[in-house]
Amino acid sequence: MTVTTDATGSRSTTDTGDTGDSGDKESSVTVTDTAGTTGTVTTGPAGISPEFLDGLNSSVEADPAWRTARNAATATDISKITLDRSILASTDPTTSVKVDTWSVTDQMRSGRCWIFAGLNSLRGNIIADTGVKDLELSQAWLHYWDKLEKANYFFTAMVELADRPTDDRTVQHLLDHPAEDGGQWNMFVALVEKYGVVPKYAMPETWSSSHTAKMNRDIATATRTGALRIRETVNTGAGDAEVSRVHREALGSVHRILTAHLGVPPEEFVWQYRDSDGEFHREGTVTPLQFARRYLPDDLGEYVCLVNDPRDSSPYGELFTVDYLGNVVGADPVTYLNVPPEVLRTVAVDALGDGRPVWFGCDTAAQCDRERGVWDARLHDYTGFYGVELGTDAMNKQQRLLTGESLMTHAMVFTGVDLDEAGNPVKWRVENSWGSKNADKGFWTMNDSWFGEYVFALAVHRDRLPEEYRSVLDSGTDGAPAPHVLPAWDPMGALAD
Repeated sequence: MTVTTDATGSRSTTDTGDTGDSGDKESSVTVTDTAGTTGTVTTGPAGISPEFLDGLNSSVEADPAWRTARNAATATDISKITLDRSILASTDPTTSVKVDTWSVTDQMRSGRCWIFAGLNSLRGNIIADTGVKDLELSQAWLHYWDKLEKANYFFTAMVELADRPTDDRTVQHLLDHPAEDGGQWNMFVALVEKYGVVPKYAMPETWSSSHTAKMNRDIATATRTGALRIRETVNTGAGDAEVSRVHREALGSVHRILTAHLGVPPEEFVWQYRDSDGEFHREGTVTPLQFARRYLPDDLGEYVCLVNDPRDSSPYGELFTVDYLGNVVGADPVTYLNVPPEVLRTVAVDALGDGRPVWFGCDTAAQCDRERGVWDARLHDYTGFYGVELGTDAMNKQQRLLTGESLMTHAMVFTGVDLDEAGNPVKWRVENSWGSKNADKGFWTMNDSWFGEYVFALAVHRDRLPEEYRSVLDSGTDGAPAPHVLPAWDPMGALAD
């Protein structure tokens, strides 16, 4: 095989023959550098030969642009070198629509972004109703119940899957991720509807709620140990009562570890506050559910998680779920309605126009500048730096999903949008949960080019959907039709990992 590489990186290949009886082919690789010098090296089927490496090294060493890139990359962070500063200079944080009046939160060294985003999307209701200047709801409260519910969900799955071997892909996926911090919108709603919410002072942060690695490791060990005992109990023919006993015992072990790290959640608390005029209010003792029912929307169950999954296997206008993805046993399953990206934009603009923040999930690390708090689809020119097509130059959104190059990694909240004269979004204001040190006091700016490439999901009330998609939710015999079931390891479930 002859491989010819020109100065732009383009290549052509031709077979040059084989080695005889074995049928193994010997490859002749022709490398042309930017100066026009051509060299031919031979590599056999067994691997990379010294001659092949010599040809590659000669090619790059002859390229002045590559030598400059090497010198820069060995001296400093390439994200600073590849940063397109003209994009930064043209991206200011102001937006024509802005709904936030509060300060940002900080999830610290934890994976609770979806809980932070969920609570941040709702706390504006309480701020508006009470007139307080700012308010933070307890993330540790929902984090505690999520951990306990996830363990119960996991053990329930282990009972159901006990007849499968431990190297079954679904079983192995669950064993690989038994105590993660992550979650999805429907999982957030399930927790709020069952347990309510509390102000942060009623269940404040602990070291372990903000630094979850050690706690998660120990809970993972306990859940895996419980899984083995449950599987052994089921597979030795024990009755339901004995299986239930082992299940409860395993859950008790998780509870013991969890409560040591996060404390015992309060059954009730005294709700009192001072409003923006300085007037003190004491509302008395309330339970977390009473507090939630008083201040939060009573129709959270009517919010729909929309996704943009452009894979050919996931048609638009249909419902999807992910196998064994959830936390509260018996709650509504995690369900997605797949729509084009323009639908995500339309409903998000509509909600923000009505003063409603919007929870969303995205691939946050792609094409971002953390110091300035900016996302743009072409913020970093890695293709120009390496001379190798990368990022959006190399793959589209579908291809990135299919190859594992991109998936949902972080949840945040849209709190504003900048619209042009035609009403089209130009950029978005984003409430992150990484503290106030960077960006605009912790609020980031997302250029709309990034939205289409890296935003995957958002949650809005079903009434905001275009009729053609809203009707999907009512097209089944008893409401919404049964969703397509994606495997447990599908990237659409990645935010929960």
